[in-house]
Amino acid sequence: MADQSIPETLTPEAALPEPVAEDGGSRAGISRRTLLGTAGATGLVLGAAGGAVGYAAAPAGATPLTSVGAGRVMFHGKHQPGITDGLQARGHLAAFDLAAGAGRKEAAALLRRWSATAERLMAGEAAAHDDTDVARDAGPSSLTITFGFGHSFFSRTGLEEQRPVSLDPLPDFSSDHLDKARSNGDLWVQIGANDALVAFHALRAIQKDAGSAARVRWQMNGFNRTPGATAHPMTARNLMGQLDGTRNPKPTDSDFEKRIFVPVSGSSDPAWMANGSYAVVRRIRMLLDDWEKLSTAAQEAVIGRRKSNGAPLSGGTETTAMDLERTDATGDYVVPSNAHARITRPDQNGGAAMLRRPFSYHDGIDADGTPDAGLLFVCWQADPLRGFVPVQRKLDRGDALSKYIRHEASGLFAVPGGAAPGEYVGQRLLEG
Repeated sequence: MADQSIPETLTPEAALPEPVAEDGGSRAGISRRTLLGTAGATGLVLGAAGGAVGYAAAPAGATPLTSVGAGRVMFHGKHQPGITDGLQARGHLAAFDLAAGAGRKEAAALLRRWSATAERLMAGEAAAHDDTDVARDAGPSSLTITFGFGHSFFSRTGLEEQRPVSLDPLPDFSSDHLDKARSNGDLWVQIGANDALVAFHALRAIQKDAGSAARVRWQMNGFNRTPGATAHPMTARNLMGQLDGTRNPKPTDSDFEKRIFVPVSGSSDPAWMANGSYAVVRRIRMLLDDWEKLSTAAQEAVIGRRKSNGAPLSGGTETTAMDLERTDATGDYVVPSNAHARITRPDQNGGAAMLRRPFSYHDGIDADGTPDAGLLFVCWQADPLRGFVPVQRKLDRGDALSKYIRHEASGLFAVPGGAAPGEYVGQRLLEG
């Protein structure tokens, strides 16, 4: 859990679809698209923490969407959605394996179906075929759907020559206790939304679209604080109660693009990965019973930051640069030498940086009363061998937090750039 920050809120896309008539009267009431059009019409502007969204008087019998429901992310673009967008309240991660006998042709047809479904659902529309109606009363709720390819995908489809070197399997780490059944996979899907039903609806649609071409290998559910739940936008807290994400790279940073995304030229990666990124996915269980036995001061020493406001122990506010050389009256470092925040600083790791975009999870309580809870860690970088790997190796050698967490599942996925209008995700790989 690197010491980097990410904005909690997502700025909705201002241009929302126009109101349209229902689909031939086949569904009673007001459709999701009609509601979305109502929310996007010109009118009163709400200046809430979740962003400004306009709305006007609704048609008879319809209720205008709130700002949360009306938030929309565009499917087509330079990069895939769900990477630089703000944290969402609900998330699902899933890996699929291609079915026996399925190859490049079947994979291309699947990505074409998935992309068409993602475009519709992210616009607040129903799935094209056999929609479940789970989300019919909601707007898009900032839904994002992101697709990636695992190392095994390329041998399954006969595309080994197009497999990036950056997708080589991650090395073993001493803190790993990995469940192979919940790791890796041919294909990876990340779903996020600010409404739980919208997120589940997308997960179900993607699973149904897989048909006979692919089967679910593993699936995980996560959550974050709902945008607008705090008095002002702020860094999210994890299940240990710490502000989690301070010093995350920001899109406004001059070197953000080159750190997070594969360049169009000058890269050793194949051309189809231009404007793409690499996602490292780790299921990190937090040993909360042990953690919660620590005093607040002891917890802060493990992290290197104040629990109340995220400020470094060396002083200041959350955004104050950490003074790694400051000592106390006894000559000890104010920020301990094994503090998590000290070890994960980019300037302590050769400039290694990654964009963290995680979800918390809670999968019940074990028979002995231990909560199965923690972090679905997702980080993005242009090169995992320069981003995630060196930081994790250093954490392996002496991070104070390691005693209170356990890495239980892992995956690395190549996430191609965004699809242009008329394209599907991965088309340049599968039809190149």
